[in-house]
Amino acid sequence: MRRLLFKFSILFSVFCFLFSALPGCAKKEGMAKKTITVWHWMTDREPAFQELASRYEAETGIKINFELYAPSDAYSQKVRAAAQGANLPDVFGILDTKKDFASFVKAGYVLNLASYMQENNNSWKNSFFDKALAVSEFSEGNSYGVLPGIYGVPIDIMTIQMVYNKNLFKQLGLDSKKPPSTFQELIDMGKLIKSAHLVGMVSGWGEVWMIDCFANNYAFNIMGKDKVIATIKGLVPYTDPDWIKVLGLFKDMQDAGILSDGMIAMVNKTAEQLFATEKSVFAFNGSWCVNVYKGMNPDLDYGVILPPKASENFPMAIWGGAGSSFMVNAKSENKEEAVKFLRWFTNSNQQAYLSEVTNNLPANKECLNKIPEVLAQFAKSIEYATHPNVWDVSEFPTVIEALDKGIQSIIIGEKTPQQVAFEVQKIKERELAKKR
Repeated sequence: MRRLLFKFSILFSVFCFLFSALPGCAKKEGMAKKTITVWHWMTDREPAFQELASRYEAETGIKINFELYAPSDAYSQKVRAAAQGANLPDVFGILDTKKDFASFVKAGYVLNLASYMQENNNSWKNSFFDKALAVSEFSEGNSYGVLPGIYGVPIDIMTIQMVYNKNLFKQLGLDSKKPPSTFQELIDMGKLIKSAHLVGMVSGWGEVWMIDCFANNYAFNIMGKDKVIATIKGLVPYTDPDWIKVLGLFKDMQDAGILSDGMIAMVNKTAEQLFATEKSVFAFNGSWCVNVYKGMNPDLDYGVILPPKASENFPMAIWGGAGSSFMVNAKSENKEEAVKFLRWFTNSNQQAYLSEVTNNLPANKECLNKIPEVLAQFAKSIEYATHPNVWDVSEFPTVIEALDKGIQSIIIGEKTPQQVAFEVQKIKERELAKKR
């Protein structure tokens, strides 16, 4: 009997121990760290992202897993494949056109953030530059059939402008504080540049999208946004005198010696090297160049200007807006935590840190006083920014290609502006006929 009681006592003790351990086990299991996975393509920002992930985990206990996939083409393919397999991460970016972006939204893969942005009297929304949000925003009655809302969080902005070398200005006998403000002033500098055996302007116009950007700048300046949009809609032909004037500017620059030899085959990295090593007076480049130039020549002294206006009829426009944006996977179990992280990630403190270590423009306008002056010059021109992704109408890719390659042919003297305008319009009419 005594032996039975002893065995029972042992079994009861073991049972009590196991039972008492269960809540502890459950508690320990419940304390397992939650992980938010973020896919990105930004190789230059990987160390900064990892540092911020560590800070967030220290503050909240939530692990942020940044996964880098590069180059951008490979990243885009991965995102598309993940969407088809319903395997997208908690947070990701979409590197495609507004039309493609809309397809992700309509498929239910992107969370509408409008309600989160509007909390606390729109405090989160109001911290951003309006033009930064516009890239990921769909308005009422948009042509893509997307419910109105904000579907992305900008983490930085970009503007594409002209930069000029202040030392070379002085070498040319020019006032480095008075860069050209009109197109004619730019053209007049051609003789000085030629006589000094310097290169005028460099840019990666072998990558035709940069030609398209420059042409759009002057189209907005010469004819205004409404007429540009009307052209895309097929209501105004590319043979219109205003479009021929836009095309003629490229001939004027080439004839004046403003454009670098071989520019139509030049990739932007080559253009950046030429400007950073002080071999060219001007460059047409995006705000990302600040980081590039710093790495190539930390002592480079340069300023930022809008492309000199060719008309007083309309303001100059530049391409700009959100440089990179993150979307929250609407089907993620962690979407609420993902939103909280992005709100923290775009706070002015984190934005200032990102800007300091990567030399990219912050999307949060509240930290402009915390960034270098040359970056602030790029940022202050965001009011002039526009972009095809916010126009709610898209030109046919074949028409864009014909226009950009036509401009290349004008630069090398193969075709006249009138010939290019006629050829582009012919392709436009062919594409419109397919839709009828």
